[in-house]
Amino acid sequence: MIVITLLVTGLLTGDPANAAAPNLPNHNRTPGISDTEITEANYREILCAGPDGKKHHTTDAKRPSSSYTTALKKKQLADWGYSDKKVADYEEDHLISLELGGDEASDKNLWPEPYKGKWGAKIKDTLELELGRRICLPHGDDDFLSLDNARSAVSGDWIAAYKKYVCRRKPPLTAKLKAQCKVH
Repeated sequence: MIVITLLVTGLLTGDPANAAAPNLPNHNRTPGISDTEITEANYREILCAGPDGKKHHTTDAKRPSSSYTTALKKKQLADWGYSDKKVADYEEDHLISLELGGDEASDKNLWPEPYKGKWGAKIKDTLELELGRRICLPHGDDDFLSLDNARSAVSGDWIAAYKKYVCRRKPPLTAKLKAQCKVH
């Protein structure tokens, strides 16, 4: 009887009815999917800056339309049982960011990430920029990270990756980043 009750309430499945939005996505729904055209062999030409200092690809060039992401966000908020269903409280975020060659439109790479809370969407944006910086460093640099390792870090536990890669980075942290690292 207890097992049935736990299954009904979702405690064993990780999907409690009307739950607060999680800081990390449910990896069964959002495992993170990469753009198959961006690989270890070619990502520098696509994601990193060229000799002119400009990036070859911008995230805006591959970003799906807001009508697509808003419709997906509404569907996910309804289907996933979040207690807060207010669309404006979430960013439909790429688990593997476009800066790391994440798939731009797959629902396996997009999830409604809350803006509010200690680990909201804006904090994850900082990690995405840091990982994007690291993959474009020279291979011999101590902070260099391969594309595959960067993708794994963000798609696994992005909060742990933030603590590892942002809080411990070599370039001096801004006051805002230092504060985030101390608080969490």
